[in-house]
Amino acid sequence: MSKIGIYGGTFDPIHHGHLILGRQACEELGLDQLIFVPAALSPFKKPPRASAEARLSMLQAAIEGQDGFLADDCELKRPAPSYSIDTALQIRELEANAELFWLIGADNVRDLNKWHRVDELKQLVQFVVLDRGCSDLTQQIYPVVQRNIDISATDIRNRVASGRSIRYLVPKAVEEIIRRENLYRESAT
Repeated sequence: MSKIGIYGGTFDPIHHGHLILGRQACEELGLDQLIFVPAALSPFKKPPRASAEARLSMLQAAIEGQDGFLADDCELKRPAPSYSIDTALQIRELEANAELFWLIGADNVRDLNKWHRVDELKQLVQFVVLDRGCSDLTQQIYPVVQRNIDISATDIRNRVASGRSIRYLVPKAVEEIIRRENLYRESAT
């Protein structure tokens, strides 16, 4: 039975923290594949700053050549709102016998029970919490993949807006897309 991880997020922009924790999750959970799914719009977060096309382009550039990493734009193609349960059902249809793991950031755990059809989603996937070392997860009921990584998309957007370097925070290909497309130039308040 194959093991597939599903890593949803706005990826606005994708950065090394996402990639490092994604790879670590693959290693710790023995995943055969990790599917990055950029969200169209999260009901619990502000709208993404970059367009869906730009975020997908950055994601594809970031994972190019990485064994076992795939990008799936299914949520960007569906009419809003696009729910995680729909994505899980779609992947289940394609991978009927796979064990599915849904990777969520530690900041999303508190709202998990508010997710659309979450009880059904819990039957399809095993949740795994990705923590960059910023959270108190002592009472966590889900497995945790943890690594101290102090990189955030908010900080990256703010650095771009103020003209500071984002080198080493994002893959070079992502930095080039941000520069070429003039993304995040306005203040990220």
